[in-house]
Amino acid sequence: MTQSVDITGPAREAAQLVRKLFEPTPCARNDHLSQKYDADIWLKREDLTPVRSYKIRGAVNAMSRARAQDPKLDLFVCASAGNHAQGVAFACRHFGVKGVIFMPVTTPKQKIEKTKIFGGDNIEVRMVGDYFDDTLASAKTFCDDASGYFLAPFDDVDVIAGQASVAVEFMDQMTDAPDVVILPVGGGGLSAGVVQYLAKVSPSTEIYFVEPSGGPSLAAAVTAGKPVTLTSVDSFVDGAAVAQIGAIPFSALKQVEQRQLLTAPENRICATMIEMLNIEGIVLEPAGALAIDALQDLKEVIRGRRVLCVASGGNFDFERLPEVKERAQKYLELKKYFILRMPQRPGALRDFLDLLGDTDDVARFEYLKKSARNFGSVLIGIETDHPKNFERLFHKMDQAGLVYKDITNDQALSEFVL
Repeated sequence: MTQSVDITGPAREAAQLVRKLFEPTPCARNDHLSQKYDADIWLKREDLTPVRSYKIRGAVNAMSRARAQDPKLDLFVCASAGNHAQGVAFACRHFGVKGVIFMPVTTPKQKIEKTKIFGGDNIEVRMVGDYFDDTLASAKTFCDDASGYFLAPFDDVDVIAGQASVAVEFMDQMTDAPDVVILPVGGGGLSAGVVQYLAKVSPSTEIYFVEPSGGPSLAAAVTAGKPVTLTSVDSFVDGAAVAQIGAIPFSALKQVEQRQLLTAPENRICATMIEMLNIEGIVLEPAGALAIDALQDLKEVIRGRRVLCVASGGNFDFERLPEVKERAQKYLELKKYFILRMPQRPGALRDFLDLLGDTDDVARFEYLKKSARNFGSVLIGIETDHPKNFERLFHKMDQAGLVYKDITNDQALSEFVL
């Protein structure tokens, strides 16, 4: 299926190396998901590393290897707005070396502060560029001028070997080898490491790869036969929304078949995040929920089989929770927005409210235009507890002769007015 490279030795060495920092992350059967999908589903909880993502593994392994080759090396540089920055910061403090971490000026304050906490006095954070490409260019220029070591987030063989330690652990932790493994894909470091390791220790295991719909860089590369740059990327799934998959990871993934490639819609990912939070108490970031979200696309494939999902990260800023909840409600069709031509007469609003059901709730009401003499344009948001309630509501609105437009899934219009 994929290029056969014996990564077992480096991966096991990396697993032993990270043991100096933290115990193996939990890997256990999840009863809720197993019952829901009629399968034996296990979760590898990379959201429970010290930096709440698997990125610490690659950073620690690559830094250790680089220092073994050059013991005088004491300056590491990276560019990241998220988990990689935190992993590098933690590794710098662990090894007692200096790190300079470049982050876009648009990086949320929470991520900046966590990076500083993990690195302490060993790191310096530099805020450069509105866009990541500018940040990356500045980081590489500085690294060259300062004769530092640039620690790439995924396009590095030692980083990939470090990420492969995830597979070393779950293969040791599971009672039997998994029939199916589901992996989230961003730059490809985790996928490349796990694929190469399993090719040697469990070649019969089927592997599926999940990318966000707004950034399917692996799928694009497989189609083109080489890494290509996506023309646009939806940054919502910031831990996996990568414009181009790494060249080194792709060398291990280039023989992946189209049937193994899955894309997860961003709004559906939000529904999965809310489900795992409400039912299991598990906090996942959007990228961390990718593998679990894909279970619904594979329900016929996985029925009755042993499945391992990598929950890759839990660095979630709860200030984003209202947005995640909103997007989840839209996907589940429990919330809709529409523009209504409201008659400009006394009692018109009451007449509309009388059309609502017992579980329908007005979440937003805003006049967009009230200058018309007979009618005004109103933006209305409605929440309910079952999708069929909207069928009933729209039927009543049609019978009442109301003119309206559902803009819930009209991206251009909803972005302008919501």
